[in-house]
Amino acid sequence: MRAEIDGVGIEYEVTGEGRPVILLHGFPDSGRVWRHQVPALAAAGFQVIVPDLRGYGRSDKPGEAAAYGMGPLLADVIGVLDHAGVERAHVVGHDWGAAIAWVLATFYPGRVDHLAALSVGHPAAFAGAGLAQREKSWYMLLFQFQGVAERWLSDNDWANFRAWAGHPDADQVIADLEAAGSLTPALNWYRAIVPPESLLGPRTELPPVQAPTMGVWSTGDMALTEAQMTGSGEQVSGPWRYEVVRDAGHWMQVEDPEAVNRLLLDFLPA
Repeated sequence: MRAEIDGVGIEYEVTGEGRPVILLHGFPDSGRVWRHQVPALAAAGFQVIVPDLRGYGRSDKPGEAAAYGMGPLLADVIGVLDHAGVERAHVVGHDWGAAIAWVLATFYPGRVDHLAALSVGHPAAFAGAGLAQREKSWYMLLFQFQGVAERWLSDNDWANFRAWAGHPDADQVIADLEAAGSLTPALNWYRAIVPPESLLGPRTELPPVQAPTMGVWSTGDMALTEAQMTGSGEQVSGPWRYEVVRDAGHWMQVEDPEAVNRLLLDFLPA
């Protein structure tokens, strides 16, 4: 299916019937990263909606970096839900998809039933997680340099990307990025949402998340500290649940799909 949102086409797939749940991917993935979760959720009685977010996969890739700000990304998710005829859904996000999910639940509480955030905590908790988190986030500054970041990641058969990310699907992800021309659009998310000057301004105070929320962190995550997820509970006024997936890296839904599926099926009411 394809939704047109403000002139940008977003491709998405729908599997199963029942209570809606939308799965939001992050960098450098497409909706394919949820391939282990879709059949499990559909079999449990959910209508599973999986978009390729803007810049990725079969969806459109606007040229300017400003097109990848949080505002357009939120509009894409709302637009997909509207196109699918869904007023209210469970929202599951990973990486940038989790960041979108947090903000969606904050500003569109009527559209979010339950929220499951994998790897990335609430924006305020992330910002307040201290030096340890900033050290892990060093790459966000590198990614600001257009052309330099693209070369650093892709030179020598993507050697730096492979070594830094440790993505379990590295070959397929690289092939998809190259085939779709998604590398610069993917990096534009960082350039639009976390420019260097964002580190200097005061923290934005956000209303608390009202939805029942589960935060999930994995012990082998190379990019995120546990503190930025555990601190997220302070930003939730609804029920808060925290879970750890042990012996998995950043892409827990690929590396330990059984654990992630078990948590989602236990948390999300069908």
